[in-house]
Amino acid sequence: MVVFIFDNHLVVFMVERRDVFQAIADPTRRIIIQKLSRGPLNIAQIGVDLEMSRQAIAKHIKILNECGMISMTQKGREQVCEARIERLEEVMDWVAKSRELWSQRFEKLDRFLNETKKR
Repeated sequence: MVVFIFDNHLVVFMVERRDVFQAIADPTRRIIIQKLSRGPLNIAQIGVDLEMSRQAIAKHIKILNECGMISMTQKGREQVCEARIERLEEVMDWVAKSRELWSQRFEKLDRFLNETKKR
C-alpha cells in the first residue's frame, strides 16, 4: 500500500503483491508452469495447445515472472522462459503446515466424539 497526501487529501494506492500462491491460483498459469517444468520454451511454444491469444499468454507469463516462478532470457528475437520450480517449496511448506494443523484438529475432534459416545 502506498499512502500520500495530495492537496490536503489522503490518497491510498494498493500495490498488488505477487507471490507463488497468486501464480498457481490460475489454471492457465499452472499449465504453463507444467509445460516449462519439462524445459525452457519461447512464448510461441508455450502457446501450443492453449486456446488463447498471444497477448493473453504474455500476460500470464508476465505474472509468472513477477511471482518469481519463471525466469526469462532474450535469445535473438525471442524470449525464452524457464521454470523456477524451487519456488513451489513455499507452497509445499504451507501445505505441510496446514496438513499438520488439520490433523491435530481432527484428532482432537475424534477424541471428543469417542468420549461423547462413551457417555
